[in-house]
Amino acid sequence: MTTSTRDTVRASTTRNSRARAAAYAGLVLQLVVTALPLLDLAFFGTVENHVRAAYPDWPTSDVAADRNAIIWTLVGVGVLGTVGWLVAAWAAARGRAVRPVVTTLFVLGTGTYLSLATLGGEAYDTIVPLWLGMTSLVLTGLAGLTTTVAAWRRR
Repeated sequence: MTTSTRDTVRASTTRNSRARAAAYAGLVLQLVVTALPLLDLAFFGTVENHVRAAYPDWPTSDVAADRNAIIWTLVGVGVLGTVGWLVAAWAAARGRAVRPVVTTLFVLGTGTYLSLATLGGEAYDTIVPLWLGMTSLVLTGLAGLTTTVAAWRRR
């Protein structure tokens, strides 16, 4: 093995270990983001207040149904995001297709959370309350950007 080949292998291993560490950090942040709607449901009630503000004439049962739809959509996206972070960490650990996997997952995840954070409808300015949508977007987006940069960085 020549010196340049050895250096290339070492750089690739370092890059993959950085990407794997960033993916695990992203996984932790994703679990936090996934838990936020459930914490809101249990303790804070901002999603319910958001629905009630948009539709003040709705009966309690309709408000609860819309609240549950918003919360469980966010939890479902969070579970899919968790799977994505596990796939990214697996790819980095194996050293297989790290760049395309991480980049594709970053684009898909950021696009999904950007849609959730900004999508409006009928009486809603945004369907997801601003604090919840932006927190989800920023936490997962920064982790995804960090992981993508780690996967593409030369040294």
